Amino acid sequence: MSSKPQVASETDKMEPHQSSFNPNAFIFKYFLSAAAATVAETVTYPLDLTKTRLQIQGEIAALKHDGVAHLAEDAQYRGMVRTAVGVVQEEGLLKLWQGVTPAIYRHVVYTGCRMGAYEKIREVMGRNSDGSFPVWKAGLAGMSAGAIGQLIASPTDLVKVQMQMEGRRILEGKPPRVNSALKTFGQILRTGGVAGLWKGWVPNVQRAALVNMGDLATYDTAKHLILNNTNLKDNWVTHGIASSLSGLVAASLSTPADVVKTRVMNQPTNAQGQGLLYKSSLDCLLKCVKQEGFIALYKGFLPIWARMAPWSLTFWISYEEIRRLTGVQSF
Repeated sequence: MSSKPQVASETDKMEPHQSSFNPNAFIFKYFLSAAAATVAETVTYPLDLTKTRLQIQGEIAALKHDGVAHLAEDAQYRGMVRTAVGVVQEEGLLKLWQGVTPAIYRHVVYTGCRMGAYEKIREVMGRNSDGSFPVWKAGLAGMSAGAIGQLIASPTDLVKVQMQMEGRRILEGKPPRVNSALKTFGQILRTGGVAGLWKGWVPNVQRAALVNMGDLATYDTAKHLILNNTNLKDNWVTHGIASSLSGLVAASLSTPADVVKTRVMNQPTNAQGQGLLYKSSLDCLLKCVKQEGFIALYKGFLPIWARMAPWSLTFWISYEEIRRLTGVQSF
């Protein structure tokens, strides 16, 4: 009689342990997507820093013309390659990765949330019988997922942008403010409080919504169109084609919002934490077009696309392969 309770208790202990791991659980997918994003972010980060420097150049030139700030004649770079070369020559090779730490922090939060949110929304809205997801649903899900993820991760993006500009404090002619992610967080908290961590969150969220409408929706749609209409299989070839398309669409949709986001987040502020150059993202957009022309909204498009293409390719192939190896169903 005494042996039965013992056997039962061992069985009870084993069953929960065996069923406790669910490879399709949200938290597990969260960490898988964060791991793939970390790889992609580290590899392509120099292009992101170059893009940020390019987007600030027009603003600096406008300020110099208006006499708002005194700027050195040689402070300007022109073009993606010359900007990157200038950073290396004047600041050092490692400066191309300045701000990569908060960028990785951001993707651990941002990509984990946006990928998980998209799949949850897709699950609720429902796929077609052939496994595809209607384009309008994919677009809506992508925008919603991107907005949610970026709203949560906005403080880390603010830190990244400010650290990227530390090498060239040409806007105010001041020495570098900080040299680490933690010090940047601390300075923002001291000068603007907790609310200051969400400086520029509106254009940030707008950009993320557009990026993910282009990235997630395009990848999801393109992948299933390829699988349903060609002889290609669900492998790295299909993932590579779909990710290349998603990177191009995401860059085209998001560049104007990215320019506005960068300028709003990088602008100097007064004692109350209010921007000295722009009142809002709309004000920044209008001033940008008025002072520099509509084409200024696509400043940095080449490095944005040049970065999004390999970033998207690296991320999606890595993510799909990690999912396969860990027993998670294909995205």
